[in-house]
Amino acid sequence: MLSGFYKTPEMTVGEKLAEVNWGLIALLAAIACVGFVMLYSAANGALQPWALRQMVRFAAGVVLLVGLALVDLRFWLRYAYAIYGGALALLVAVEIAGDIGMGAQRWISLGVLNLQPSEVMKIALIIVLARYFHSLPESAEGKLRHLVSPALLALVPAALVLRQPDLGTALMLLMITATMFFLAGVRLWKFGVALGAVVAVVPVAWHFLKDYQKNRILTFLDPETDPLGAGYHILQSKIALGSGGMFGKGFMQGSQSHLNFLPEKQTDFIFTMLAEELGLVGGLTLLVLYALVLVYGFSIAIRAQSHFGRLLALGVTVTFFLYVFINIAMVMGLVPVVGVPLPLISYGGTSMLTLLIGFGILIGVNVHRDMVIGRSARMDGP
Repeated sequence: MLSGFYKTPEMTVGEKLAEVNWGLIALLAAIACVGFVMLYSAANGALQPWALRQMVRFAAGVVLLVGLALVDLRFWLRYAYAIYGGALALLVAVEIAGDIGMGAQRWISLGVLNLQPSEVMKIALIIVLARYFHSLPESAEGKLRHLVSPALLALVPAALVLRQPDLGTALMLLMITATMFFLAGVRLWKFGVALGAVVAVVPVAWHFLKDYQKNRILTFLDPETDPLGAGYHILQSKIALGSGGMFGKGFMQGSQSHLNFLPEKQTDFIFTMLAEELGLVGGLTLLVLYALVLVYGFSIAIRAQSHFGRLLALGVTVTFFLYVFINIAMVMGLVPVVGVPLPLISYGGTSMLTLLIGFGILIGVNVHRDMVIGRSARMDGP
C-alpha cells in the first residue's frame, strides 16, 4: 500500500498534453537537426548511412517522449526497482550472449536495433536512486548506513559495464550516482572521504585496466609521446578545432574530417567536425542551445512539488550536462577519450532513444508538478 500520498484531481489526456513543454521538445528538435546536418556532412553529402537513420530514430523517440510525459509519477515510484532489475538483467545478458564490436561486448541485437543496455541503465539508475532517497525520512538523509544500499545499486552495474569493457559508461554511472547522492543531501566531507578512498586504490585498479585504457590515460597526460598511435585521435582533434577559426572552413569543407584524418567523426568527434566547418560561432551556438535545455530542466525541477519529482528532474538534467561536458572536454584534450557521445548530435540508436526517454520523464515531472508525494510514503517491496 502507498501511504502519505496526495495528488490533485486526475488530469485528462488533453489536459496533460496542454502541460507538455513543447518549447523544450522544439529545442531538442533544433539540436537534433544540427546533428542531422553534421551526419550528412560526415557522409560527404549523403543521407546514408547515418543521417537518415538518425532522423527515423529521433522521430520514433519523440513519439515515445510524448507518451512517457503523460505517465504520472506514481508509475515510476511503484516500478522503480523493477525497471532497475530489468536493466540489470540486460547487462547480464550482454555478458552471456552480447554482440562483439570494436573489441567490446556491449550490444544485444534486436534486429532493427542494436540495444546497448549500459545506456538504459543510466536512466534506470536515476529512477531507482530517486525512489530510494525519496523513501528515506529527512532525518536519515546523508547518514552512512543509508548510503550502502544505493552505492551497491551503482557499483554492481558499473562493474558489469567495466567488464565489457566500457570505461566511459562505467564512470558515467558512478558520476550519476555521486550527483544523486549530492542532490539527496549527502554532506560534502563524505565525498572527500570517498575521493580519498578512490585515490588510495588507484594503484591497484591500474593493474586491472586493459592496455588500451592505460594508453588512453597516458596519452591524455602527454599525447605527443605517440602522435601516430594512441595520441593520434586527440592531436587530430586539436588540429581540426584550431583550424576552424571564428567562422569555420564552410559546410562540408573541413579538411581534417573529409580527408579522414579525424577519427570517429560521426560519433565521438562530431563536435570537432562541427567546429572545423562552422567555427567558434557554430560551436558556441550549439552550446547556447544546450544551455537552454539545462535551464528548462532546472526550472522543471524547481517547480516540482514532490521530492521524488525533483530528484528525477535534476538527475536527468545533470546527466544531460555530463554528456555534453565530457564529450566536449574529451575532444579538446581536457579529459581522456572515454567514448561518451554528444547528446542528439552523435550517431547512435540506443543513446538517442534513452536520452529522449529521460526527457520524457523530465517533461512528465512538469506535467504532474502539482502532484505531492509525502516523504513518508512507502511502497510494497524494497
